[in-house]
Amino acid sequence: MGKRLFAVMCSFILCGTLVFMGSGNGIAAQKGPNQPTIEQHISKSMVHNSQRPPNPRFSWGSPGPSSPVLNAGSARSAGMVQKSLNKIDDAVQQGIANKIMPGAVVLVARRGRVVKHDAYGYAYLYADTNYTKVDQPIKMQEDTIFDLASLTKVFTATAIMQLYEEGKLDLDDPVARYIPEFAQNGKSAVTVLQLLTHTSGFRPWVPLYQMADNREEAYQIVFSYPLRYEPGTHYVYSDLNFITLGALVERISGKRLDQYIEENITGPLNMDDTMFNPPERLKDRIAATEYQPWTGRGLVWGEVHDENAWLMNGVSGHAGLFSTAHDLAIFAQMILNDGKYKGARILEPQTVAMIETNQLPDFPGDAHGLGWELGQGWYMDALAGPSTMGHTGFTGTSMVISPGNQAIAILLTNNVHPTREAPSTNPIRRKVARWTADAIPVAIPGEGKEKAWFSGYGSHVNRMLTAKVDLVDEAELSFDTWFRTENGYDLGYVEVSQDGAHWEKIANFTGSSGNWMNETLTLPAGTQYVRFRYDTDSIINGRGWYIHDVVISQADSHERTLEFANDGWQKRDY
Repeated sequence: MGKRLFAVMCSFILCGTLVFMGSGNGIAAQKGPNQPTIEQHISKSMVHNSQRPPNPRFSWGSPGPSSPVLNAGSARSAGMVQKSLNKIDDAVQQGIANKIMPGAVVLVARRGRVVKHDAYGYAYLYADTNYTKVDQPIKMQEDTIFDLASLTKVFTATAIMQLYEEGKLDLDDPVARYIPEFAQNGKSAVTVLQLLTHTSGFRPWVPLYQMADNREEAYQIVFSYPLRYEPGTHYVYSDLNFITLGALVERISGKRLDQYIEENITGPLNMDDTMFNPPERLKDRIAATEYQPWTGRGLVWGEVHDENAWLMNGVSGHAGLFSTAHDLAIFAQMILNDGKYKGARILEPQTVAMIETNQLPDFPGDAHGLGWELGQGWYMDALAGPSTMGHTGFTGTSMVISPGNQAIAILLTNNVHPTREAPSTNPIRRKVARWTADAIPVAIPGEGKEKAWFSGYGSHVNRMLTAKVDLVDEAELSFDTWFRTENGYDLGYVEVSQDGAHWEKIANFTGSSGNWMNETLTLPAGTQYVRFRYDTDSIINGRGWYIHDVVISQADSHERTLEFANDGWQKRDY
């Protein structure tokens, strides 16, 4: 392991993230790849000044012991809230009604319990881009096989890291050490790590299927292709990076990528429905994709959708793999298990820690592990956090893994059926992640009898929780608070007013509070109203803002609780 990577990994293990704006207080929430004991969870959660234990459920950030093998389970057994999971159904059905996709499969798991695995709509419905319905449509099933598109990349990255573990490559090695012809056109210094993190300088894509006649020619075009940027200076997501990584696996192992992945990843994990180039006999189980007259293929169904992967005989490092939600959940659980599943060791624990570590601290907003995206709210939404891993695929697939919550959210759709011009699946991706996150309860302080105020979710919301206080003299406002918001974009404000029309901010919160924290603020003399105001921008939501046990105290009077007028907030015990 290079010294720089080791330092980054150690930093990840020892450090957490919190952003708090307002009174100047700060908390560092430590995280690591190993799950603490239940006793440690409880100890870490008792942070507010009363030292009251949280609700004993397996709450947010404290999943408790997890089964290393996936089994069907109830929401309760996973420490989740069923009514939040039920909202996923409405989101997906609405997406189908809006023709975002003909169908979908959703799988949600936590603590090794699969709490949701449902199919919606159709796997095969249209004959052409005019949305002409076929005579015999095929309904989506839980075991429908999907073209994963760019989710293939995380399998290619896993193969690279296996070769790394075997000492057959180092991440700081130049790619040209193993593929000499890659050194052409200023690429001699591009490293394996830069390919894995999309910082090589490659452009996003080139139409290899129009430029080459076969797989080998496609490789040679990529190897000779010039860079758009100096290596290491820009983050640009590029298929060319992973086409090259697939070639690297082949050069070093001596096996074609599909053979290597089957023998070293999907085979040992018994992912029997995961493969490149599925056989014809499985066609009725496969979700149809796009009608492509420009490739001469007509409706693409049962073979890879991506044109470049199609040219490469269906096998490439950037696309080509097919799988089911169940198989992907096994792969995700292997990651949560520090690289092992049912006796099959795919990666070493220290390698998984490297994969989960942000390798791009100098590129804010583009956090990236080794082949995995980290904390990307545009599809992870309320599940997003510094250690949340995931990836998406162009066909409408996505997978999100939350190590801190031992949670998995998988959404597989055939969004490109019958055309890639369909609306984006990102709103559905966010809602699946949001309601998965919402189903993981926040442990409310106290004995569980008193509910907390919760801000809720939404784009461009401006929700107020207002109380009349009628102060003559200065007083102190104290409250417990917990928040996970989109850092710098979704904010919680505490404001005061003397007339109910003009308001002054006395504190604001954004980012993550870590655990519950107790906050005390000074209310100026003459304050007549106090309010908590939640203000969000568009699209992305965090897990929200909670307020609990709000008390006003003055030197010459007893403490008093407040009665609130509520505009959009809700009372919750989770």
